[in-house]
Formats: sequence, structure tokens, C-alpha cells
Amino acid sequence: MKNKRRKIKKRKSFKEAVQATPDVKDCYRKGKLAIIAKERNKIELTDPRKCGGSLFIDKCLVDQKKDNDKNRWDYAIDYSGKVYFSEVHTASTGEVSTVLLKLQWLKDWLLQKAPEINILRADAPFYWIQSNGYHIAPNSPQERLVRQNGLRPVAKLVL
Repeated sequence: MKNKRRKIKKRKSFKEAVQATPDVKDCYRKGKLAIIAKERNKIELTDPRKCGGSLFIDKCLVDQKKDNDKNRWDYAIDYSGKVYFSEVHTASTGEVSTVLLKLQWLKDWLLQKAPEINILRADAPFYWIQSNGYHIAPNSPQERLVRQNGLRPVAKLVL
């Protein structure tokens, strides 16, 4: 009997996954460079050498005039081979529905149009970075919705 070697598919890097995703193939940036300057301080890297790059999803799709009628998510950032998705947005009760629409858009986009990026996502990947404090009432229906959808509100994302 011949010894058959099974081909082991090498896991793509974040850069390769972005380049394999037609919607964003030209939008990969090294380090945190995809994150707009005034928001870069909202994401802290404990070891910058572990950052595999970043992607400004919303801007990339705006530039291509794709999904312009949708609430799109902001960023993807690779840290230690895992991808985290962050949305910098006002964290108030009235904005919960908007951010949840963005989150649903992101989840659908990852499944339908960005499966290579989706494979790399972290175990707890979705972060709502508060642009100006946290103004959602504790134990409110809105706060429960945020948590039920796997969204983590933070003042700063520390990776």
C-alpha cells in the first residue's frame, strides 16, 4: 500500500487573508496604520511586534462604493495571529441599535464575503470602543442586547 500524504493547508496570514478578499484586497496596512490617527490611541498593543496588520473596513468599502446603504463596521486588527474587530462609536443607549446593525453587517460580511478573514478571528473578537465614555444604563434591555450579541464595550482595546 502506498503511503498517501495528506495535503495540509497552511493557514493564511492576516495580510494574505485580506488580499484574498476582493472587497478589501488593497486595504491591508502594517501595524495600526489603517486606524485613523485620532483613534489609534484607542487600541493599545502590549507588544507591537505581535501585530500582523490592520484594515479599515468601512473606509475601504466607501472608497469602492460598496454597501453604501449599510451600517458598516470600522476595523479589523491582527494580534498574535488572531483578528479582533473594533468599532469606535458613541456608547449611549440610543446608539445600541446602530452598533448592533453594524455588528450584524460585519458577521454577514465575514461569512459571505470574507471567509479567509473570518477563519482568523479571535475567540472574543467584537469590541465596541467608546468614543466618549459609557452611557448605557446598567442592566437595561440595551445593555443585555449588547452582551447577548457578543459585543464587548471598552474604553480602550488592549491587546
